[in-house]
Amino acid sequence: MIGLGPFSAKTAALAAAAILAWLVARYLLRKTDAPSRRVAASVLLDALFVGLFAARAAYVIRWWPEYAARPWSFVAIGDGGFNVWAGTVAALAWGLWRTRRHRTQRRPMLAGMAAGLALWGVMLTGLSVALRDAPPLPSLTLSSLDGRAIALDSHRGQPIVMNLWATWCPPCRREMPVLAQAQTDYPDVRFLMINQGESAQTVAEFVQSQGLTFDHLLLDPQSEAMRAAGARALPTTLYFDTNGRLVEAHLGELTAARLRDTLHRHLRQTPAALASGK
Repeated sequence: MIGLGPFSAKTAALAAAAILAWLVARYLLRKTDAPSRRVAASVLLDALFVGLFAARAAYVIRWWPEYAARPWSFVAIGDGGFNVWAGTVAALAWGLWRTRRHRTQRRPMLAGMAAGLALWGVMLTGLSVALRDAPPLPSLTLSSLDGRAIALDSHRGQPIVMNLWATWCPPCRREMPVLAQAQTDYPDVRFLMINQGESAQTVAEFVQSQGLTFDHLLLDPQSEAMRAAGARALPTTLYFDTNGRLVEAHLGELTAARLRDTLHRHLRQTPAALASGK
């Protein structure tokens, strides 16, 4: 399984690209005088911050209803919600405007941005390769709340969102209503809510107290799913296509916008949901 960090892999790629852009520009400016170097560095940093802000803002606008319903999620950048192309255009425009009277600073700035975009592309390509080589949907047999044995393989043939969670995990508890709503909005996607390490009574009491209903609420008392997926913490959400192939992985709390974005991009076998504009 691919390694998962506290932020999405795409967020990490974006941060690495921004850092490389700054380092390349600073290197190309090393022979200029100190005042010019400081000004150029300031321009580049400003451009990077403008780009990141624009990338986030464009993504929030794209998924405005989901973010508006939960205002705290505006700043939850760990969900990986960025429109990189909007950010790139904004950063470039800002940098060109700021250097309109100091054209000698443009070359280092443009070279830095080009290097950052190249790294971003390489990292995304690497992520795609890692996903293609990742293990498929685990062949495990778990149990329902009423004690029935349920084989995960029985769910193949439909897009799957597999969420690993526990009642003691605050981020898990916060994202449960998001997943419950998505289960209703995307009837062609199978949502497997797999509890890790807790008893049927504990799980049943929790979902009842929260007024939540899930069609496929499974128990994994030995946390076999976490080991099979290579997950390092909770919550972890894994997306599988109709063939049981992993297409996306996310560690940490999900926002409604990020969940819907991933479903639209990767699990397009959801005609009912897509047709309704959900």
